[in-house]
Amino acid sequence: MKRNAASERQVEAADPRNSTWLSANAGSGKTRVLTDRVARLLLEGVEPGRILCLTYTKAAASEMQNRLFKRLGEWAMMPEAALRDTLATLGEGALLPDRLSRARQLFARAIEAPGGLRIQTIHSFCASLLRRFPLEAGVPPGFTEMDDRAAKAMRAEIVDLFAREHRAAR
Repeated sequence: MKRNAASERQVEAADPRNSTWLSANAGSGKTRVLTDRVARLLLEGVEPGRILCLTYTKAAASEMQNRLFKRLGEWAMMPEAALRDTLATLGEGALLPDRLSRARQLFARAIEAPGGLRIQTIHSFCASLLRRFPLEAGVPPGFTEMDDRAAKAMRAEIVDLFAREHRAAR
């Protein structure tokens, strides 16, 4: 199988045996590489609940999860020759029958995993840490996060308050 230089670097970055820092422009394949990496971790036998993926945006987290479940679902139903080609393109070497069998089972394992595949935004991950360790973080137990609508309303209220105080000070 012949890959171009960019594809070869993506396959190397997706190898779970390598420590990788991924930074690239929009549309350059970051989500694909991360999805490939998670798929390869699962193929290596890592339990889905032991994998945590962090993204910047909710859209990226949702896109990654959708792509991963779509891929794993396809593997479950793919003819053997196509599955072999797909896994080889992914960078998988020895495609013994047990490896193919594992690939076919990954969709069910990911769906049924307690806690599922954790693909979160950095924001939601940090919020979960604060909820888990509120006293250490100096926040009240049971706190809730402010949603975007409440934040916008609070900003408008603060601007209005400053405007009124400024007019009163004249």
